[in-house]
This record gives sequence, C-alpha cells and structure tokens, in this order.
Amino acid sequence: MRPIADILADLPPRLSQLVRQWERRSPQAPAMIQGETRWSYAQLGKAMDEAGALLKGLEVRPGDRLMLVGENCLLLVAMILAAGELDAWAAIINARLSEREIDTIRDHCGARRVIYTTEVSAEATVHARRHGAQLRATPLLGSFAVGPLNHDCGSEEVEPGNGQVAALIYTSGTTGTPKGVMLTHRNIMFIGAVSGGLRDMGPGDVAYGVLPMSHVFGLASVLVGTLYGGACLHVAPRFAPAQVLADLKAGLTMWNGVPAMFAKFLEHIRLTGAKVEAPALRFLSAGGSPLDPAIKAETEAVFGQVLNNGYGLTESAPTICQTRLDAPRTDCSVGHALPGVEVRIVGEGGKDVPKGEVGELWSRGPGTMKGYYRAPAMTAEVINSDGWLNTGDFARQDADGALFIVGRAKELIIRSGFNVYPAEVEAVFNAHPLVTHSAVVGRPAADGNEEVVAFVQVAPGTDLAAQTLLDWAAQRLAPYKRPGEVVVVDHLPAGATGKILKNRLAEAARNHSYDTL
Repeated sequence: MRPIADILADLPPRLSQLVRQWERRSPQAPAMIQGETRWSYAQLGKAMDEAGALLKGLEVRPGDRLMLVGENCLLLVAMILAAGELDAWAAIINARLSEREIDTIRDHCGARRVIYTTEVSAEATVHARRHGAQLRATPLLGSFAVGPLNHDCGSEEVEPGNGQVAALIYTSGTTGTPKGVMLTHRNIMFIGAVSGGLRDMGPGDVAYGVLPMSHVFGLASVLVGTLYGGACLHVAPRFAPAQVLADLKAGLTMWNGVPAMFAKFLEHIRLTGAKVEAPALRFLSAGGSPLDPAIKAETEAVFGQVLNNGYGLTESAPTICQTRLDAPRTDCSVGHALPGVEVRIVGEGGKDVPKGEVGELWSRGPGTMKGYYRAPAMTAEVINSDGWLNTGDFARQDADGALFIVGRAKELIIRSGFNVYPAEVEAVFNAHPLVTHSAVVGRPAADGNEEVVAFVQVAPGTDLAAQTLLDWAAQRLAPYKRPGEVVVVDHLPAGATGKILKNRLAEAARNHSYDTL
C-alpha cells in the first residue's frame, strides 16, 4: 500500500470525485448492482447528476442537512454522493428506527429536506406518509418520496478542501439527547482508502453492500472503500441468509458483516442443509461488535477461508484497527492499528499501561470525527486537546502490537469486587453446539453488587433448558463470572446492522420483564 502521507495528500475535496475519476478512466467498468439493475461508473455519474439536479430544484443549499430515511439502494448511494457534491450534509438514517427516533433526529439536525427510499423500504413509506411527503420519480433514480421544505433550516458554513462535513451519522440508542457524529469527506475517504487498500480492493472485485449505509461501517469501509478502489458494490437493502447464498453464488468477492450476520447465516445453513457456493469469494471480515471464537471457527470451516476481524466506532469513521491479509490470525484479535492511526491503552491517571494489561483504548488519526453536531461539551468529553479520542472500550495490546477488545467500559459488570467482561461469558455460551448467539448484561443487586444475566438465543425447535446452560457455564467459568440467571430466547433484539441492543436487554433484566423481547 502507498505511504499514508501520499494517500492523504491525494484525497480529493469530495467523495463524489472518487466516482468522477473512474467515470473518466473506465466509464464502462461495473460500479453498482441491485437486483437486476447494473450501473457502470458512467451510469453512476449520470445518476449523481440526476440527483444533484433534483436537490437543487428542491432548494437544498450548501451547508444544509439533507436527511435520507431509508435502506440500502442505488438511490441512497446517488443521494449521498450528490449531496456532498452540492456541499450539503447527508444525515443518513435507517428507516427501521421508531417514529420517536426518526422525529427526534429530524428535529435535531434541522434538515432542509427529507427524502425517503420508499421503493425498497416499507418502513420508509410509513414515515413518508406520516410526514406528508410527496411521491416523485426520475428515470435513473426510480421512485421515492420528498418531504416538505423546512424554511427554518439554517445553513452551516462551507469549509474548503475535504474538511467539509459529508455525513451526519447518529449513534445507536438515540434516547435522550441525540448524538449526531460529524464525519468529514476526509474522515470517510481516509478509512475507505486505507481499509480498502489493506484488503487489496480494486477493479474486478464485487463487494457485498449489505451493511446499512446509515451505519459508518457500511458507508466508509464498504461503500467508499469500493469507490476508492474502482470496484463494484452489490447493494442489498436487508440481510437475508437465503439471499446471501444466491449472491455469493453469483460472484461476490468480498463480504464484510457484523458477527450476528455470520451467526444467522450459519444457523440458516445448519437448519436447511443448504450448500454454500462462493466461487469468487476471497475476503471475509467481521466488525461492529465482538467476534466470538465459535462463530469465527465455524465460518472458517464453512468457507475454507479466514474470517478477518476489525474494530472501530462511529466517532473514528469507523476503523481503528483490522487484521491483515498477509498475517491471518487464529484468535479473535482485532489486529493492528491502521497505518496512520495511533493507539494508546490508558489506565488510571491517564497514564499508559504496560503491554498485556487492560485499560481504556484511545486513538488518534485522520478518521477521528469533527465532533458531535451542536454538542461541543459532549465532544470535549471524548476528544482531548491533543486530539486523542477515548473510545470507551477496554482493550489490551500484545507485545507485537495486536489489539484485543475486552469489552465496553459502560458494559463492565463489577461483581464481588471483580471485573466481569460480558464478551468472555458470551464466548462460553456461544461455544455450546445448540446456541446461535448470546448477550450478557449486568443487573443491580439489593446489596449494591451486580448480578450477571445471560440472554441466550437457541436454534429454532431446540429444547434447551436454562438450567442446562447454567450447568454448562458453571463448568467453564470462575464462580464470580457465572450468571445468576439465564434467559432462553427465540431471538435477540438487534439494530439495523445486526448489532445486539444491550440497552433493551439490560432494561428487561432490571425489570424481570422478558415477554416483549
């Protein structure tokens, strides 16, 4: 890969220019696939032109926020890129959020317009109707809905170069004050260039665009990584294991997903006996939440390939570290820091801890967010004056520099004075042959201590008692790590990316109310 200084120096001012350069160099090369629709880079450029003309006609101005409520589709890609070309900010929101969440975000970002991807999302259609949006259609973009003009929207200042905000990504759990992460064109292109470069993405590759673009993993690493390399993106509105099988057979070369996706895929092929055919697949990677050893091992056995791993967060656009193609790992390390990214493991008093010890992970690099929108005090709480971002995650670093994520600081369970990291307990349950996935949370106890509560998803039709799982854990965990309660569930509540919603599980555990999960 080229030196980081050269990559940064060559990043264009806007995301859209990644497309424009391939439009000039190889106009007929494949750029996008959705169902039966195929777009070359020339056609993607024309779609961006069509979207840009539409936005100008809708009075979207430089510095305005354009809210995009929907799911992955060609329209969403064109709108994200066209908004940036007009110097507007794309606030990309998954349509599967609740009415309250959508409305809270709309009010917080003060969107000039809201566009809904009604053609691929029933939920987007419902939100569009609630907001009085009007149906529109254009030749390349298809049909969609446009919300009314917000005359009260104030434009933000346009910044020169690639320091302009490209996207507002709202972090999960938008209860209370919403946190809109401001990511610049430079932030996103840096991650696309380096993360994509480390997996040798280039023309001829077909990447799977099933991670929601409303999530920065899907936006920067997958979409922009594909565009930076001149590869082709196979866009999928939603994750469905049966569809994944068909898409793999059709020629996917790269699949980035969250661990829950791989868990559901594995469950599907176990239950159906479906044959996995992936003749062109050369790269698999997980991220977005901790990778369990059992999921990694079974995925690798099915595909005969390494399941790579990585780590990041919305505030770092997202990738901080990832494993390398030339150094496959048998463990669940998240690999080394990206070239150009610095990391520290910080203990009490803000001092670095020795290698091998657990501390908070801090990072600094070109992917670090501009800040939280309209929340400078919240920004200052996580980014210090030297530019170090406190991730809020516990990690340790091996002697060779490889990082291991131990758990979220906010999810740490303290029991009898000992630290219990949920990921360690989850790994034990996930190793059971009849368990699909699990999630562990803490519950305050009457004596001021914390109890460990495990939610365990078992395969459909499986009769697996909670006591059996408690016995399984008791044989494999120290007494203070053993759950006081195991709740067997048909499914775990998950967000749009498949990431488990632990806040909902923690609330259910506190209230001993499991019927609505």
